This record gives sequence, C-alpha cells and structure tokens, in this order.
Amino acid sequence: MIKAIFFDIDGTLVNNNGKALESTKKAIALAQEQGIICGVATGRGPVHLSQQIDALNFDVFVTYNGQLVYTKDTTIRSEPFPDETLRRIVSFSDQYHRQILFGSREYLAGSSLMRFGQQKWAKKLVHFLPKKFPATFVKNLISRFSIHRKPQRYHDLDLLKEPIYQCVLLSPSSEEAALKEQLPACHITRSNPYTVDIIPSGGSKLVGIQACAKHFGLSLAEVMAFGDSWNDLEMLVGVGVGVAMGNAEEEIKKNAKYVTETNEKAGIHQALAHYNIVD
Repeated sequence: MIKAIFFDIDGTLVNNNGKALESTKKAIALAQEQGIICGVATGRGPVHLSQQIDALNFDVFVTYNGQLVYTKDTTIRSEPFPDETLRRIVSFSDQYHRQILFGSREYLAGSSLMRFGQQKWAKKLVHFLPKKFPATFVKNLISRFSIHRKPQRYHDLDLLKEPIYQCVLLSPSSEEAALKEQLPACHITRSNPYTVDIIPSGGSKLVGIQACAKHFGLSLAEVMAFGDSWNDLEMLVGVGVGVAMGNAEEEIKKNAKYVTETNEKAGIHQALAHYNIVD
C-alpha cells in the first residue's frame, strides 16, 4: 500500500510552461485526503520553491538532491558540504574560471549567468533547445569572456560562510569523468544536458527519501516516486513504485516500474489512477 509519493519538479510535476496541470493538482489533493504524504524530491533548493511548484500544498520537501529535507515545522535532514570539500570546489572553480552557483538554505550566489538560468522563465527556454545542443561550445564561449575576472571570484563570497548544500556547474556531459577526478569527495549528477549538480558524496534524492521514510515510520516499499531525468534514477529504482514520465530519458524509462504519459498530458493523474490511488 502506498503511503507517500514524491515528485520531481521540472519535466514531471509541472509542464513545459512551469505550471501544474489541473489533473495533477486534483490527483495530489485526492491522495492527501486519503492520508498519503505528498512531497517534492528535487535538485532545486528552498529559494522561491513555492513559485516553482505552482504553490501546491506539499507535506514534505526533499531539496538539493536530498541534502536538505524538511516539513513546514521540522528539519529532517541537513547535510551540507564539509569545509574541506567546499574549499576544493571553490578553488577548482576559481582556478578554471568556471560558471558555478552555490546554494544555502536561504540564498543562491555565484555566477550571474547561473542565477539567470535558475529563473523560472529561463527554465522554459531549455525546452526550445534541441537535446543535442552543444553544451561544450557554450562553456568554451563563456570561458573566452572570463579572462579578466579576478582570480578569487568565488573565494570571497559571503555566502560561503553559511552551510552550502549543493553547487550547480555549467558543464557538458563529456567532462563528467574529469570532474569526478577533480572532486572525488562529491557526488555529481545532472537533470539536463547543460549543468551538473554537485553534492557531498553519498547523497541523492533516494537518501533524502529514506530520511523521510524513517521520520514518518514508513518503509521504502510504501513509497512511490515520479521523475524524468538522470538525477531521478536512484529514487525510481529504490522506492516501491518508480514512475517515469513519458517525456523521460530512455534510461529512466527502462529502469522504472511504470511509464506514464508526459508532463503535458496528465501523466501524474494517469499513473495514480493505474495504481488505484485516484479514480
């Protein structure tokens, strides 16, 4: 019996215009009326989260890919970067003039380009770019305009005095192996072809959901999760019922227990009806 459901945001909970379908809102409300805990499991942080989830009234929030988990009243899991790991990320970013964003509980700081990319309307632009858009070309082009930056651009950020839960780095998939070599104490994942999410080693959305399950006295077999991208894979495989959206990456679909309709075509409602959670 399903007692908790978690939803990725972009490409899952909301459509390509950043809005939750009416069928999605109704399905979630019906699930909550039955006492089912509903939450988000996202690579995003708490900053402006209510806007990004279309003001849906969720019970629990798994943010920063599982590193910060909370309800409206309680912090369930809080695992920021160790100081030495964060220093290594900052040094790497300054040395190689990288575009990177640092996320605390209350703020985002770093590259102005990356802050722009986190805006809700900027996220919509991604859907108009081809999936094979040359991210390497973009990174190299931006680097050409970075030669006059001061050498310790990120080192001096005031935000780094606070706990940092996740970094978002402009990075093509071709350099993931090199990044893992440069940042061995980190877990690197991605939700799009253009950026990677960097979190402390051992973290994931699944780890955040496990913390939720323990907090609410549930087993993972009683949990359902919805997702569409690479950073959703662990949670879809690890929970009782992993649902891939119809617009999901092929690898995600292959590893999901059920593949539903897309985020544009009532996929969430269809899957919940398939499992007899809603009519």
